[in-house]
Amino acid sequence: MAQHWADYQYEIYLNGMAGVVPRLPTDLTRLEELTERRLGAGPVGYVAGSAGNGSTARANRAALERRRIVPRMLRDVRERDLSVEVLGRPLAAPLALAPVGVLSIMHPDAEPAAARAAAAQGVPYILSSVSSTPMERIAEVMGEAERWFQLYWPKDPDVARSFLNRARAAGFTVLVVTLDTPLLAWRPRDLDQAYLPFLNGVGMANYFTDPAFKAGLAKPVEEDLAAAVRHFIGLQGDPGKTWPDLAFLRENWDGPIVLKGVLHPDDARLAAEAGMDGVVVSNHGGRQVAGSVAAADALPRVAEAVGDRLTVLFDSGVRTGDDIFKALALGARAVLVGRPYVYGLGLDGQSGVEHVIRCLLAELDLTLALSGHATPGTVGPADLVEATPGCCTAPPTRPG
Repeated sequence: MAQHWADYQYEIYLNGMAGVVPRLPTDLTRLEELTERRLGAGPVGYVAGSAGNGSTARANRAALERRRIVPRMLRDVRERDLSVEVLGRPLAAPLALAPVGVLSIMHPDAEPAAARAAAAQGVPYILSSVSSTPMERIAEVMGEAERWFQLYWPKDPDVARSFLNRARAAGFTVLVVTLDTPLLAWRPRDLDQAYLPFLNGVGMANYFTDPAFKAGLAKPVEEDLAAAVRHFIGLQGDPGKTWPDLAFLRENWDGPIVLKGVLHPDDARLAAEAGMDGVVVSNHGGRQVAGSVAAADALPRVAEAVGDRLTVLFDSGVRTGDDIFKALALGARAVLVGRPYVYGLGLDGQSGVEHVIRCLLAELDLTLALSGHATPGTVGPADLVEATPGCCTAPPTRPG
């Protein structure tokens, strides 16, 4: 019998009989406010902040809120199975932890805590290139659990090739290439604090342990940190890359390749023509282009364009289990969640991340069942309607 994620609620109620209540809220939209109160302005701003005045982050939430679920009755949902196959990988549920860098600014256990939480709950963990922990260490803590590697594609092909070789050797199965960050966006919350952790060498673990990167240094990292940081800045991001450059990735990675940051159906078609395996419909959680189209508004067009050829994934704005349901209905095969698990990490380490995963999947399980679905595979556009403009949109609070 498949796991019923909804049983988490009964676990919570039974613990309550002994006077034990959850350490963190089960309404995950409250986590950002708690994190704001407990952590420093720089780290919180780096995670919660967005491009410009936050309009894209607000649009992400509004686009999901605008879609409303239409439940169906008298369908047999006693036995439910959230498992899916994504990129040839069997997953326990249509969820993965999105790549988020420099997690040491949120909690001293950093990426290993998030990776262990993902492994414990059976969801993939996507490690960021700019992590505080080397990829080999993440492989150690995850054992045989599913892990994917996110690449910020550097200018130096030797460093890129070295990263891919290391990731493959460490058991990362899927390559997620972020396309929407060839330049760092205008982010006022970071700018107002003059906060960029990379300038202090934070988030550089994969680079500072990489032989190709170190070959470009005159002195070892520990002898001249400033020079190592400058070297990183010089090779990080490449606004000159174009579609033909994807051939390099295909030549140097023999597993699935997913392009993250695709919002236009024509770009999705180009990805398919380039031999890619999937796309993540994403606007980087509103962190790159102020005024961008909401990711949930872009998703149906991308899914329609390439859903029969590529695996379509989604992120940007996901906060709840019903958000995941809506993304599936709009054409996503699975969903990546970012900020909520990072807030959970900041507030309660590995346990906080596991709480976020279990809350999301319990709510998804219940939303599916109460809407008449026993599996994610039966969810589609007919399960949603669009609310009247001005109704049910996200309030104009600080973007999250």
